[in-house]
Amino acid sequence: MKKNESGLDRLIRVLLGEVLLIVGFFWSWGYWQIVAFVFSLIMFVTALNGFCLIYKIFGINTDNGRPVSRSMKIVFGVLFLIIAIAGTYSSDFFTKKFFLDDYNRMNNFYKQTLFNTGQGKRAESIDNYDKLVSEFTVFSSKYSSYHPYVIMNDEQFNGDLINISNIISGLKEKVYTGDLELVHLDFEVIRPIFQEILKRNGFSMLQVYLVDFHDAMEKIIEVADAKDSKGVIAVYPEVSDKLKAVEDIANDDEIKAIRENLDEVLRLATDGKVNELSAKAAQLKSSFVKVYLVRG
Repeated sequence: MKKNESGLDRLIRVLLGEVLLIVGFFWSWGYWQIVAFVFSLIMFVTALNGFCLIYKIFGINTDNGRPVSRSMKIVFGVLFLIIAIAGTYSSDFFTKKFFLDDYNRMNNFYKQTLFNTGQGKRAESIDNYDKLVSEFTVFSSKYSSYHPYVIMNDEQFNGDLINISNIISGLKEKVYTGDLELVHLDFEVIRPIFQEILKRNGFSMLQVYLVDFHDAMEKIIEVADAKDSKGVIAVYPEVSDKLKAVEDIANDDEIKAIRENLDEVLRLATDGKVNELSAKAAQLKSSFVKVYLVRG
């Protein structure tokens, strides 16, 4: 086979193959994962032998006979390392975060259903149960097929999802018409399954609660940036409760700094100092990020 790729062309293909490999490993599943891996392999093979069949079919030839300079090789070597390190780290970090986001969104309705059945509140139990069914279906459908890196080696995960799904679906009639006190006990069975999934895959409850707090924190930051003092006051109880869950696990100086900034946002809103809200909200977020990057 006569080569039809220039040295620069081949180096670019190595980088493209690396990116596709990371995308396939961390971000894709099913058909799209196969596609990503296949194209990654094609990029590496064509970079190695310097021949592209597509180029031949369309009469393209980028081989100019000039070798790649040493400085260019060094630049591409550095780029390769940056993509490898930054790409794998950020992919691991964000796929883990997105998994926790999805888990917390679903788990919130589980906790509300558990709470309301324990309180004997029929209407609230039904409302949150229906939302739990919907959110768990979405969660289960996604993660029974797609295992992000953090749960990639968990052979029990899909079985746990099926078990939880069977429990939830089997309680519908009881939620609607049965003894809520007994239903509450039935829902309690799910909690240790969730906790075991998190424990088995290296999650700490602090990580879970930090992500949960983050979603609530963004609400108060949004209204603070809008100089909406009433909005801050209205949202504060939810945000404070989420932070309280974090504080129950860890309450060192860095966590206390988050609390101080959050309470200061409330104080400014209560005092009507709306022009200072945005700056204080930025400090709140900064203090959270400092904790989350290390422990989240």
